[in-house]
Amino acid sequence: MRHSVILKKASLVGAFFVSLLCAGLAQAFCPQRTDLAQVAVRQVVDGDTVRLVDGRSIRLIGINAPELGRKGRSDEPFAVQAKRRLQALVDANDGPVGLLYGKQRKDRYGRTLAHLYDRQGRNLEAQLLSEGLGFMVAVAPNAALAGCQAQAERQARRQRLGLWRTNQVKAAGQLKGGGFALLSGRVVDVQRNRGGLWIDLDGGRVLRVAPELLGEFDVSALQKLKGRRVEARGWVIDRQSRGGLKSGQARWMLPLTHSAMLEVLP
Repeated sequence: MRHSVILKKASLVGAFFVSLLCAGLAQAFCPQRTDLAQVAVRQVVDGDTVRLVDGRSIRLIGINAPELGRKGRSDEPFAVQAKRRLQALVDANDGPVGLLYGKQRKDRYGRTLAHLYDRQGRNLEAQLLSEGLGFMVAVAPNAALAGCQAQAERQARRQRLGLWRTNQVKAAGQLKGGGFALLSGRVVDVQRNRGGLWIDLDGGRVLRVAPELLGEFDVSALQKLKGRRVEARGWVIDRQSRGGLKSGQARWMLPLTHSAMLEVLP
């Protein structure tokens, strides 16, 4: 059985969506919020982004849905289903949704960062995660629901729903590209310096906790990870493309944005 060590201080629309609507909405993973101001959705852009009637783009906090194909690329598996499911959840609410802003209000693309809730106060990101239509992500400081959203994802993984029908985890040494990834590996070294804390994995890949994010982790526990197997998730960076990569340094780096993005495996 998988377990998590807390490293933190302290067609396709029919029967598929009907069954999910009946079974999935029965359980609310995150605390319900019925006290939120309602906003009207004009368009569902994809499985983790909507556009409001006032023109704002809302990037849902806590979920990274599969990408729709753009610029000649094919849709990622379950990208269309994620968009359709989010559309169905919005439509079931007759358009308006509850909006809860993150501590950080904007991302680097100018989108508003927020959680969405239906009229019963249920968190829509957790609903999508529980159906296997996205990956749980936690980016400090917008991680208030990381625990319950991770629980929702775990249900989908256990039941092999949606994208979890196939193995989504790559061995660290198999990683050969940037973008979002879920990878596993054995820790071969842990170092701390002015650049933060670095966790070297077998296969020549490295995880990094930036100095300003060390407060989100139990650093003492991280420094004892040598020899342990871990599973990490996040957006991989090609350090070589940025220049300045020194001899012996890992080319592919995965920055850890919150403790919920790292699990220690049995």
